[in-house]
Amino acid sequence: MEQEAEKSSIGMGSSGGSDTDGSEVASQVRKMLFHRMLVGIQDGRFFLGTFHCIDKQGNIILQDAVEYRSTRRSSPSPMEQRGLGLILIPSSCRISCHVDFSIDEQMSLLKIKQ
Repeated sequence: MEQEAEKSSIGMGSSGGSDTDGSEVASQVRKMLFHRMLVGIQDGRFFLGTFHCIDKQGNIILQDAVEYRSTRRSSPSPMEQRGLGLILIPSSCRISCHVDFSIDEQMSLLKIKQ
């Protein structure tokens, strides 16, 4: 029962694939929960916040998010920031996604099954 609640809270229940693939993906996503995430979108803005969840379509929700955007078109330009709180970033807008992990956590995510 607890495992089902965890799957539904991150929006990664299995949909058509094998249960082992779905649970492996959900396990990797669970490791990223509540870590700082930097997401870039198509118009050049970046959002930095705490990763809260992802749904089946790939939309990401960040808590305590801050938006960073360039104030001028020239390079290098100063960045303007503003606090947003809880935001949803559609997968169609996202171009990059980086999670802040320690080296040990990064290595555990990169383990290859034999």
